[in-house]
Amino acid sequence: MTTPCESHMLSGDPLDHALEAVAKSPVLLIATDYDGTLAPIVEDPAQAKPLRESLVALRALAAMPRTSTAVISGRALADLAAMTTLDGPVLLVGSHGSEFDQDFVQTLTAEQTKLRQRVIDEMQQVAAADAGFRVEVKPASVAFHFRSVEPAVADKAISELMDGAATWEHVRIKHGKKVLELAVVDTSKGEALDALRQRVGASAVVFLGDDVTDEDAFSRLHGPDLAIKVGEGDTAAKFRISDPTEVARLLAQLASARQAWLSGADAIPIEEHALLSDGRVMALVAPAARLVWMCAPRIDSPALFAELLGGPTAGHFSVAPVNDDTQPTTRYDGNSLVLRTEWSRIAVTDFLDCSAGKPTQRAGRTELLRTIEGRGEVEITFAPRLDFGRTTTRLALRDDGLEIDDTIDPIVLRAPGVTWELQEEGPHHTAVGRITLRGEPLRLELRYGTGSLRENQSISFDERYRLTKAYWESWADRLVLPKRETRLVRQSALVLKGLCYGPTGGIVAAATTSLPETLGGVRNWDYRYCWLRDASMSATALVKLGSFTEAMGFLDWMLGVIDRAAAPERLMPLYTVTGHEVGAEAEIAELAGYAGSRPVRVGNAARGQVQLDVFGPIAELIWQLLLAEAPLSSEHWRLAEALVHAVEARWHEPDHGIWEIRKPRRHHVHSKVMCWLTVDRGIRISERFLDRSRPGWEKLRDQIASDILANAWNEETGAYTAAYGASELDASSLWIGLSGLVDCTEDRFGRTIDAVNNSLRCGPTVYRYLTDDGLPGREGGFFICASWLVESLFKAGRHQEADALFAELIELSDGTGLFPEEFDPMLGKTLGNHPQAYSHLGIIENALTLSSV
Repeated sequence: MTTPCESHMLSGDPLDHALEAVAKSPVLLIATDYDGTLAPIVEDPAQAKPLRESLVALRALAAMPRTSTAVISGRALADLAAMTTLDGPVLLVGSHGSEFDQDFVQTLTAEQTKLRQRVIDEMQQVAAADAGFRVEVKPASVAFHFRSVEPAVADKAISELMDGAATWEHVRIKHGKKVLELAVVDTSKGEALDALRQRVGASAVVFLGDDVTDEDAFSRLHGPDLAIKVGEGDTAAKFRISDPTEVARLLAQLASARQAWLSGADAIPIEEHALLSDGRVMALVAPAARLVWMCAPRIDSPALFAELLGGPTAGHFSVAPVNDDTQPTTRYDGNSLVLRTEWSRIAVTDFLDCSAGKPTQRAGRTELLRTIEGRGEVEITFAPRLDFGRTTTRLALRDDGLEIDDTIDPIVLRAPGVTWELQEEGPHHTAVGRITLRGEPLRLELRYGTGSLRENQSISFDERYRLTKAYWESWADRLVLPKRETRLVRQSALVLKGLCYGPTGGIVAAATTSLPETLGGVRNWDYRYCWLRDASMSATALVKLGSFTEAMGFLDWMLGVIDRAAAPERLMPLYTVTGHEVGAEAEIAELAGYAGSRPVRVGNAARGQVQLDVFGPIAELIWQLLLAEAPLSSEHWRLAEALVHAVEARWHEPDHGIWEIRKPRRHHVHSKVMCWLTVDRGIRISERFLDRSRPGWEKLRDQIASDILANAWNEETGAYTAAYGASELDASSLWIGLSGLVDCTEDRFGRTIDAVNNSLRCGPTVYRYLTDDGLPGREGGFFICASWLVESLFKAGRHQEADALFAELIELSDGTGLFPEEFDPMLGKTLGNHPQAYSHLGIIENALTLSSV
């Protein structure tokens, strides 16, 4: 068998790149042969000692999360264990896959044991012809070694065995280097490797071997797997290295790459990803014009590009100049969500087409437009991966572009003038094209929802750019911005606008799923849905900046949800952007997670929780619209009335609270405060909208207030705490003052501010709480909690402290002005889904408050 095999000694790059890629696999298995791989081939097998460096690397890999190592050898398992001194986490498999444990011999049947003894007797009789022959008895086979015998004598002995014992029924033959092995069970290294893959749940396997018997294992590898031949000889492996010394170096390199990836060392900081939006689809672009996240045909659909959560093999769409080592700069073009990336000679402009204005129909197309300008050679890589990479993605070459084959919705890439090479990457295709620019721009159009590659004759590319930029800028120009941090507030407002789903009015909490709250941990949630609380607060922030459209659209969405709900008091905490129930929480096992943070989840189990605080922010939004003299109708009044009735029915119950803690329900202080706020705002809305007082509601408001004031304070802690009878602090308890329930200058509230500031604050950020919530790992501080502390300090009259914290907070903004959910002050890294509505509405509220003096 002769197949192409790349030599690492001649060209290191292909194998280096392959190692870097496989190191980012969600669950990785590294397996090797022993003789000729971990240990050099020697005359006396008993003296074949493994290289210490290889053993160190295997142990290091085995100690890493979601990483397994194994040695699969032709040696008997007991011999292999003695030679390697490996035990514990490194799996040992002997006798070419026949022995997975020391007691294997007991599993042979009586017939198999008798047959093995016959083979032993036959081999010993043949071996008597020369002292150089050696017979090795294994639990399920017998090996005949002839390395130390003259070739002519060895050939005669092998012929005798092949004509004799090898022909017996149920005897299996294995040829190795200077060894013939006759087994009484049907096993191979390939079968052993498959069994190990299944046992550890590996999503990718690396196998290194030098022997003919290792070809069984090489032939089982596929997709992202990596086959590496050690030494000379024909092979099915794609890569080749020279000897055990190279094996040691390779294992050390793989261990280093795996550790770096698991620790997030090479992960692009979350805040450096820029948002694109067309009001239907949202995408994230990493520095250097690399599209790494996009779900279509709507925000909560399966991802078409998911490198953000799975590395390059999960899909990306990249543009980069060739032979240009300058660091690119990334910025938004004016006051828009049109993104511009610039190198020394090349510039890329990216936007999702908004030339038709706000999307209002459920059905519609999405078009990602990319303009490449300048001079020089450019490489374009188009690597879509359907359904997070779980569905085979094949590309077809067409005139002026590419088509993704076999999709429910047609998807094409128009790229006139680009010559593409289709490359196989496991089951998927990746298209790579190069083109030399000489001053004329190259325009790429990713079209989702149409199979046409014809040029758009009704509107030019340049006009779509102009209208898209004007769509965002004209909206931003109508905002009434505060004097504090005007640019950052405008950018935060654009982010909130970008998180709005135009066809229905729903507003998502963030554009992504599963960006971790703890690096390498399991706190990874899907935020691509419309939380009643988050969406109401986002719309309220925009109302305060003078934009009512988003709030009115959201209330229309909310009315639809109410119509479909069994009863207002049974509202779920979150829904899809179309106003329907969110699917069950599930995991995408194929994705490795950002910086190795798994699992990657879709859906959200919080849909089934009781969160009684959700009514308050909706009532506050209606109240703010009334104050701004927005054109509210009787339907909005009936919504406010339904919210008060819902609170009346359930305010006394325990719930899961704002933080969606997956533990038994409690009487959370924040939830009780939001119930009070719902009734208080309902009273105000009735007085302003209908000129009517509500004595029954006033009594209910007072009842809830008395209950809170009697149970929320903990004398030992010296603060309002997380829940009735609890001693732990919670930043959300600051709402007892921010809501207006108590005066912010009141002593107890001042002591609560001090407690949060002293115990939950770390530098520019504030933790939600520091108690055990039933999940492993410690998350970062929340930007929104820091914003609540800024508000509380200011309203308590502590303006200088509020100013100082706000200044620290905005220092965490990157060049594009986008914030994820959290900041870890210990690591100095941002965390959580991105961009996060909470974080941006907090910036807006803070700037408005601090600008009021």
